[in-house]
Amino acid sequence: MWFSRFAAGFAALFGLFGLPEAAIAQSDPQKLPEVVVEPQPSARPARPARRTDNAARTRQAAPAKPDPSPPQPSELVITPDRTPEPLSRTGSDVSVVNKDMIATANPGSVVDALRTVPGLDITESGGPGATTNIRLRGANTGQTLVMIDGIRVNDPTAASGDFDFAMLMPSAIERIEVLKGPQSALYGSDAIGGVVNIITRKGSGPAQFNVSTEGGSYGTAATNGSVTGSAGPWSYAFAGGGQHSNGFSRFGYRIPSLEAKYGPLERDGFDRVGGSARIGYDAGEGVRLESGILSSFTRSAYDAATGAFPDTPSSATRLLQQVWGRASFDTLDGILNHSFNVFETHIDRSFNEVSYKINKLPQNTTSTISDYIGNSVGAEYQGNLKMGPLGSLVFGSRTQHETANTYSTSLLPIPGPRKPQLAETQDTNSVFALWQLPIGERLNISLGGRVDDVVDVVRFETWRATAAYMIAETGTKLRASAGTGAKAPTLYQLYAPTYGNSSLSPEQSFGYDAGIDQTLFNGRLTLSVTAFANKFSNLIEFSIDAANPLGHYVNVTRAETSGIEFGSDLVILPGYLKLKTAYTHLRAVDLRTNLTLQRRPSDVARLALTITPTDKWLIEPRVLTVSKRYSGANETNLLAAYTRVDLYTEYKIDSVWKVFARGENILNEHYQEVFNFGTTGPAVYAGVNATW
Repeated sequence: MWFSRFAAGFAALFGLFGLPEAAIAQSDPQKLPEVVVEPQPSARPARPARRTDNAARTRQAAPAKPDPSPPQPSELVITPDRTPEPLSRTGSDVSVVNKDMIATANPGSVVDALRTVPGLDITESGGPGATTNIRLRGANTGQTLVMIDGIRVNDPTAASGDFDFAMLMPSAIERIEVLKGPQSALYGSDAIGGVVNIITRKGSGPAQFNVSTEGGSYGTAATNGSVTGSAGPWSYAFAGGGQHSNGFSRFGYRIPSLEAKYGPLERDGFDRVGGSARIGYDAGEGVRLESGILSSFTRSAYDAATGAFPDTPSSATRLLQQVWGRASFDTLDGILNHSFNVFETHIDRSFNEVSYKINKLPQNTTSTISDYIGNSVGAEYQGNLKMGPLGSLVFGSRTQHETANTYSTSLLPIPGPRKPQLAETQDTNSVFALWQLPIGERLNISLGGRVDDVVDVVRFETWRATAAYMIAETGTKLRASAGTGAKAPTLYQLYAPTYGNSSLSPEQSFGYDAGIDQTLFNGRLTLSVTAFANKFSNLIEFSIDAANPLGHYVNVTRAETSGIEFGSDLVILPGYLKLKTAYTHLRAVDLRTNLTLQRRPSDVARLALTITPTDKWLIEPRVLTVSKRYSGANETNLLAAYTRVDLYTEYKIDSVWKVFARGENILNEHYQEVFNFGTTGPAVYAGVNATW
């Protein structure tokens, strides 16, 4: 069923643009954030140069001799091994989302760009501005470590310790690296499903300015701006932006049975504003100083979605602030590099939850403000030792102090004082090491381990191993990785009034993957296939029993996930037509019940067809199809499969200006990501971008 819906959406696209499927089928296929990246191609495929002289026509008539050693990607990544290395040499499965992908997906939100990553699933509880969680390879939402410039931002006050992506403003983002599989050996607690490392812009070269603004459906308006560059030993990058949307009702929007039952539903809009700065100083002789600051604030309306009156005027504010400083220098003639990092992250969330009893009169209305204030401060040292034929060694230590404070204030029906609910702290000390060893010119292996000590709570050890084998003659890379993951209980799970359990053990996992990356037809086709499996134990669950009639947290759950991820890039007609696909098949099972875990679709497929009729014009239709899944635990609240079609286009007026437009859900698909929560109808947005 899901495949037929995907095929129907794909066929609709070809009909929409007058491109017969048969014609397409017959076409000939073809450190932390200090990341050094070679210039990347834009979303527009390069058009072949037109030659007019007779000699050129003669040369073009002869078929080009295939390159026996296709060039490997020159892109460098930092997250897989905590040090910059070519993507082609890592044995880990990592996906990169660059700034162009973020801008063309949705310049006001990072969420839509992340949806293109195989193995990563996102749920928004009622559209943009709502609580937004991610899952990697079927792991729980709190089992993915989220970092900004290598600094963890998972919320200490969240029950599962996850990160809400609704807090993030995308204007400062240069790229996102998504590292999949257990990564606790490199990054400690929370990195069971993987790591999402958000890397902000870094200045270099002459000053460059960028301004982008758009407006459209649901009363939406967004503007972002940035300036980056360098002067002598100094580098700088400043970015900021804001977004407003009137939105739509998070509860029940475009769900006919609910709209008929509850009548007109109120709009739930949001506002977001944020900015960042990053400054570096190269003192020479391997010495570099760098500092960054980031702030993002979101105000949004939301609905209770339960009770006799689920469409409520509840509202929330979310504030994310981060500051860090880093110093690095070389010793032993550059053989040993040292890096010292200090950081602080502050997250402040406030929810004014409104609910009604028999009517909406003040005496039958409950209004309660819940505040969640989390802070994390710490320091980290990392050394990178070059050992010649013995490879390299990355080693280091880290200390982190977290605080979680929560409060409750009653406004209706009877106002009351602000009451503390939770006030706890936690210290974590860690040591880690990773040995990378090249064997000959083809094989690269790594082996790493880590010890995390959560003071007075728990100590756990984790490990990871990877291997990558290059066959340059055929453009092939074989890769594999295996490792363990662990997640310490959160402060809320340990110490929450009534529900906490101070004797909880860490959640644990073992996972592995194996894959192949292949280039064909002189680079016109690239393929990536990965098979993976994970087993989870000691999972923490909220449980009600005779001894705890109100419920508490216990280690009771076991689960396993497995699946296949596939990605491809195909140049169908060089300079004119390119096809990008991604597909994930996932099996996610609760081993106690043998039932499917909630909100895990078994099949997700994405397709983007890049059409460039001229050098200045780009058209990109996109198809997303998702199989049926269960929004509730124990296979309850079944959500139907759906296929959504979006469209992006841009026209480059000159070297400075371009105009763009995007359509979301242009074929008016009715679907839900979370049971009884609304999603966008057909929507159109347009704007202008200037870079100089």
